[in-house]
Parts: sequence; structure tokens; C-alpha cells
Amino acid sequence: QVQLVESGGGLVQAGGSLRLSCAASGRTFSNYAMGWFRQVPGKEREFVTAISWGGGSTYYADSVKGRFTISRDNAKNTVYLQMNNLKPEDTAVYYCAARRGVTRIGVNEYDYWGQGTQVTVSS
Repeated sequence: QVQLVESGGGLVQAGGSLRLSCAASGRTFSNYAMGWFRQVPGKEREFVTAISWGGGSTYYADSVKGRFTISRDNAKNTVYLQMNNLKPEDTAVYYCAARRGVTRIGVNEYDYWGQGTQVTVSS
């Protein structure tokens, strides 16, 4: 079992930056691939970015490539999402997710989820 808690969401103007954090509990954290997903009302949850358990491989949705950066610090059991040059279309609830084994990008391929943190980007 893995417990995930996101933090760092908030309100920011377009062009601004936010850094989200996801604190994970569990002795096997370093063996889990981690991902960030987001969801807006009326739409399905969508992939944003993911990172392998060792941090050597990262994957990004085209919509955030070049603006968002995922990283992890296994010693602190924490994964981060640095979001730069935010756009209004980035507004969503952002969820941290974890899965054991190789990195995946599908919502249905993750086993553990945080409670979500709201990110709102104004024009």
C-alpha cells in the first residue's frame, strides 16, 4: 500500500509558475513509477507526465512539453512537478499517482492516487 498527498496548488496568473509536491509513504517508494494527471469537470482524467522508478526516464504530454518538469527525490519519498509558463487551459485538479514496476501513461495503469490539488490559472 502507498499513500500519496499532494500540495502546492493555488491561483496564479497566466505566465506564472507553481511547483507541486507529492509526498509518498511506503518503504518501497523507490520501486514505483510515478505520474501526474489532471482533470477538469465534465472531462476524463488525462495524463500529464510520468517518471520511472529510478528517475532515468520521463514522459510528457505534448500540451505541457517544454513547460513542465517532473522530478523525484527517493530519499525524501517525494515527487515534484515544476510548472512554468502556465496557461489558462492548465487549470485543473492535479493528481499524483503511483504504480509498481515500469512506467506507464494510462490512467487505468496506476494503482494509488492522491487526493488532488487545485491549480487555477487566470488570464
